[in-house]
Amino acid sequence: MEIKRAKYVQYAESKPQQLNAYTKKIPLYIDLISPTIIMQPMMPPSGPMPPPGAMPQPGGQPMGPPPGFNPAQPPEMSKEVKKRLKQLKQKLDKFKRAVLLKYKKDVVGITLLPPPPQNPQEQLTDEQKKALSKEIPVLVLVQYKPNKKTNFMTYIKSLEENLNRIAKTIDPKIIPRSMDIEELKESCLDQKYDMLRALAMSAPIYDPKDTIAAFKISEVHKSMVLQKFEKYIVSYVAAGSLFRGDKKSNDIDVYVVVDDTDVKKMSRYELKEKLRSIIVTMGFDAARITRVDKQFHVQTYILTDFWDSLKDAHPVIFTFLRDGVPLYDRGVFMPWKLLLKMGRIKPSSEAIDMHMDLGEKLLERTKAKLLSIVSEDIYYALLNPSQAALMLYGLTPPTPAETIQLMTDIFVKKEKILEQKYVDMLQSVRTSYKKIEYRKIKELTGAEVDSFLKNADSYLKRIKKLFKQIETKAEKKSFEEIYDSCVSITKEAMEVYELKVGKQLEKQFETFVNDQNFASSLATTLKELVKAKKDAKLTKAEIEKAKKDGRVFIKSMIEIVQRKKGIDLKKATVRVKYGDKFGQLTFIGSTVFVQKDTGVKTKGIMKAKVTSKGRLEKLTKSNLTELQNTLENTTSFEKAALSATMMKDLKDIFGKDWSLIVN
Repeated sequence: MEIKRAKYVQYAESKPQQLNAYTKKIPLYIDLISPTIIMQPMMPPSGPMPPPGAMPQPGGQPMGPPPGFNPAQPPEMSKEVKKRLKQLKQKLDKFKRAVLLKYKKDVVGITLLPPPPQNPQEQLTDEQKKALSKEIPVLVLVQYKPNKKTNFMTYIKSLEENLNRIAKTIDPKIIPRSMDIEELKESCLDQKYDMLRALAMSAPIYDPKDTIAAFKISEVHKSMVLQKFEKYIVSYVAAGSLFRGDKKSNDIDVYVVVDDTDVKKMSRYELKEKLRSIIVTMGFDAARITRVDKQFHVQTYILTDFWDSLKDAHPVIFTFLRDGVPLYDRGVFMPWKLLLKMGRIKPSSEAIDMHMDLGEKLLERTKAKLLSIVSEDIYYALLNPSQAALMLYGLTPPTPAETIQLMTDIFVKKEKILEQKYVDMLQSVRTSYKKIEYRKIKELTGAEVDSFLKNADSYLKRIKKLFKQIETKAEKKSFEEIYDSCVSITKEAMEVYELKVGKQLEKQFETFVNDQNFASSLATTLKELVKAKKDAKLTKAEIEKAKKDGRVFIKSMIEIVQRKKGIDLKKATVRVKYGDKFGQLTFIGSTVFVQKDTGVKTKGIMKAKVTSKGRLEKLTKSNLTELQNTLENTTSFEKAALSATMMKDLKDIFGKDWSLIVN
């Protein structure tokens, strides 16, 4: 937390009963060396406390950092101060390297402490005060690992001697102090938080496990919570992992217990949710203020729920009591912790029965999970890909019962691209699924589940390979269909132009294209398609290209055929006018279709045979569909010719007053 020195001194002068006057003389290097970690001491509430029976409201006292907090950067340093700061940093770095060289495995952190508070009753001379202000107090936080060679007292004594020797070598003004992390824990258990506050106001020099950073954010958050809810906070407890220092943790866990026994104006659920929201928000504020890059998790409990969980022997609460370390306690947490240690807190008979029943229920649930793994997960893991393979082949989604038979009939027998053993695996899983469904199988062993899993893994790998085989066959089949369509439309086009198609289709078509002055790319495309048809090892990209070229070829040839048929059809069509209506004769081979009224295309269509003498015989009713089908199936049309005898027949159809329309 960044605090302007002027604000700090102003508060110190206004609150002499809470801050020792000596703290006004904190050397400037503490502010400068780490401006983000100087934490303001806990402030008293800025407003009156709420009356009994009511919790503080969010709109009452301000949330966030304590009064006097100012995030502004330190003022611009003079050259002399910068020089002093640089020298101090060099000394501390040198001290750190010397300590780590000998105690790296044991050191949890090294930090620059604020000056120790001076006893107001102690009278010091000016020289003593001046010498004291120049001291550089440094704390080396260690973790003693018990061993046969050295006991704890010998270890600490040796550590302090070596630290003093190192400090005197570098700078006699460095005053080192060592503390084991267990000592810090014991001081918190004894409700002595002086060192914790000093750590929160210190400037870390070495903190590889983020232990000092965790103390900082916890202290800032604690001060914010106590400032807002001081009367109601029963305990503020840190998780035991904070004091172990055995590994670098990614998060910090703290627990806040709030007294709710005299709250009457809201339900306990509403109270718990409001408290949780406010305290968690303060946690985010504390992380932002201290700029500690660690996950800070705050668990909020109300006292009544905590007591109920304790009676029910909730394992989380027991762990919380057994391993937690209080950073603030009003005489509730520590007695419970000691009673638990003495064995005086025992679960109720109801809690014992509940835990016993819970074990049986969990075992039953485990057995049910093993069954569900086969009846739900493994079964559908095999069934769904199987149905997908059949859909990829071109079938509609089959039912589960049909899937197995279709897999056998199509992929095993017809296409011969799948082995029977894989279908048997699917059949085995489905059989087990139905037995579980009808409760014929009530339990499965882990070995049986492992066997199903192994088969499922093998089946899915084979299905992936089957997908590739189906895709390859489908692509080849699609190409073959396009190729057949290309050959068919080519032959039809040549027949429309009254050319005979022989065995050498490519050469004939090339001659045909040249004679009719069509695009030469048509002949080239046909050659490439024939070549691709003969090549059995085409890549996917080559097949796609051939299919694309084939579709373009078919479209072009259809246009040629339709254009030619349209021209010939006009020649084979005669229009007739009678009265105020128009009719039409369409000659197709030896058949003529007679449409009496072209304004009504779906009615009045007849057909007749044209005899060798040019007469119309067997005039019968027809329809538009028959006419269109006949036109589509006819490759060439002959020019319409009307004989004198046919004129007489047309007179019978259209009446006396009829005439031909000549284009």
